[in-house]
Amino acid sequence: MSEINYKELKNYLMGFEKKRKPEAPAPVYLIYGEELLWNTALETLLDALIPGKDRSLNYDPVDGTNENIKAAIEGVNTYSLLSGTKVVAIIDSKIFYSKQDEGSLLENAKTAFEAENMKAAAKYLLSLMGLMNLTFEDISLENRSKTLKLDPEKFGDAAWFDKIVTYCTDKKLSIPSEGDNAALLQKAVEKGFPKGNHLIITTDMVDKRRKLYKIILKNGVVINCSVPKGARRADQLAQEAVLVEQMETLLHGSGKTMDRRTFRAMYELTGFDLRIFSENLNTLISYVGDRKKIAQDDVKNVLKRTKKDPIYEFTNAVSDRNVEKSFFFLNSLLSDNLHPLQILAAITNQIRKLLVVRGFIESPHGKPWHSGIQYGQFKSGIMPAIQRYDRDILNQLEEWDDMLSKNVGTNQSRSEKVGRKKKKPTATDLVIAKNPQSPYPVYQMLLKSEKFTTHELIAAFEKLSEADLRLKSTRQSQKLVLEQAILGICR
Repeated sequence: MSEINYKELKNYLMGFEKKRKPEAPAPVYLIYGEELLWNTALETLLDALIPGKDRSLNYDPVDGTNENIKAAIEGVNTYSLLSGTKVVAIIDSKIFYSKQDEGSLLENAKTAFEAENMKAAAKYLLSLMGLMNLTFEDISLENRSKTLKLDPEKFGDAAWFDKIVTYCTDKKLSIPSEGDNAALLQKAVEKGFPKGNHLIITTDMVDKRRKLYKIILKNGVVINCSVPKGARRADQLAQEAVLVEQMETLLHGSGKTMDRRTFRAMYELTGFDLRIFSENLNTLISYVGDRKKIAQDDVKNVLKRTKKDPIYEFTNAVSDRNVEKSFFFLNSLLSDNLHPLQILAAITNQIRKLLVVRGFIESPHGKPWHSGIQYGQFKSGIMPAIQRYDRDILNQLEEWDDMLSKNVGTNQSRSEKVGRKKKKPTATDLVIAKNPQSPYPVYQMLLKSEKFTTHELIAAFEKLSEADLRLKSTRQSQKLVLEQAILGICR
């Protein structure tokens, strides 16, 4: 039928009244995305399908574990004891998870752990284990490197992971079997349900390439409650818009007001965490009592900082040569148990990128670039020059590879040459625009490179090398070593 955004749901439901047909609602609904948003969408949909007085008898919610899929299918194919609409809902389903979601499931497990929601963290981990057919022995410390992709730069040390595993084993939680539940659900949706019966599925992640999704889209309605989680400016604006929308809803219901600066102060404390943001706002509403306006001082006096700072905020502060911000984010990352060597590696990676950009600026390709150039001019005039520069770099590297291959080839036998595999494209970190479709981060990197000379960036590498040696070979305060390296770079 169709996919709609959660903001369009109320207009969609108004169509029920206009059509005045009992079959107007779709037989199946899929609601996916941000948990707080899909919960709200679910309640809104239920209010339209089943009046409150009939909810207790005609509504049957089941937990979204794969073991409950068969029971949900049987339930939605069974007539209600009372006349009227019947709804079966599979809540927080894992049916759409796939092996390709390993990284997302691990991230969600870590996020839930950091929010002290061990039950949710365990669900994500167990779902991943079921998808990948893993046992607890497979993810033990000895075997983990062979079965999971726990990138240290992304996930830090494994202490959080081990605590989730311990929770699962202490609670004797079972690993769900993947089975063929998706196929069963797909057949049930294609066959259809008795008139007046409806199935609702809620989930946080959906793979739109899967056949089950396409079948639901064809036979029902999909409600998109997702919010971009990336660091691009467009993603951050979308996140902020959702928080503003939630703020306005809660403030309207309480009769309170809050200005833009106070909202920003809250946002800096929570980041994009819709649940924590809502809980904090409700706390502030209670705190101010009869007073109508919530002020910045209320935020400072009542709320604690829960935002998990991504490492790019730290590296941006270093490349902006802002010592105060760099130290602030350094303390935040260390308190989140990020390893000092990971932090040092992130700074090194950022300085390397800046040096690569300086190479472009100082090359013939970079002549059109100048300080103060606007983003529109950059996209039309500078970005094509960067892409040409990248191609020249790749061509030069391929020529060098070919020269090396010829030299090696003279010492190889004919059979070795015949058996040699076809050469893969040259991999390099010297390319500036790895994704030419996203020029804004490249533009920002060029702006940051203006704050350094090439000589200063080379000197920064020397300071980072010294810091690396001190972290690995001395007992000096690791925080102090990092602070001294940052000072050397920023000043």
